[in-house]
Amino acid sequence: MNDDLQARIEEAVRNPRNIGEMTDADAIGTVGSADCGDMLRMWVKFKEEDGRKVIDRATFQTFGCQTAIAVASVATEMLAGKTVAEAQSLSGAELAAPLGALPPVKIHCAQLVEGALRMALSGETPDAAKTEPPAAGQTLLGQLNAGQSSGGKSRIVLDT
Repeated sequence: MNDDLQARIEEAVRNPRNIGEMTDADAIGTVGSADCGDMLRMWVKFKEEDGRKVIDRATFQTFGCQTAIAVASVATEMLAGKTVAEAQSLSGAELAAPLGALPPVKIHCAQLVEGALRMALSGETPDAAKTEPPAAGQTLLGQLNAGQSSGGKSRIVLDT
């Protein structure tokens, strides 16, 4: 990784934006990568703006490397004000673009964020995920292992 990219990732990790659970989310997506062990959950809240449904805010939690944290942080910032269609059209590379070009071994981090976003925007978020918060102290990893993530809605992404 070049020094400039490393510095941007380190800054995003030192000062991550939009990290944490959103209890009033309209949509939730959770994905994990069997190859690297990273897991990521993204919450999305919508609002009406000029007669359009747009993303008001997005937050995330991750069990992952610095690059996954950095990509999720910058991606949640760029989603504000986008329609569902606009957000769904974003690739992992576009979501990671504020950091610069990721090396090939870190592209899966952007794909992880893209997968969580796509899952959240798929419209399949069960009502149980919005109304029943995780048990106190239960981690994202624990929920995934127990099959409780997003009301049973999670997906393992296999990077090839």
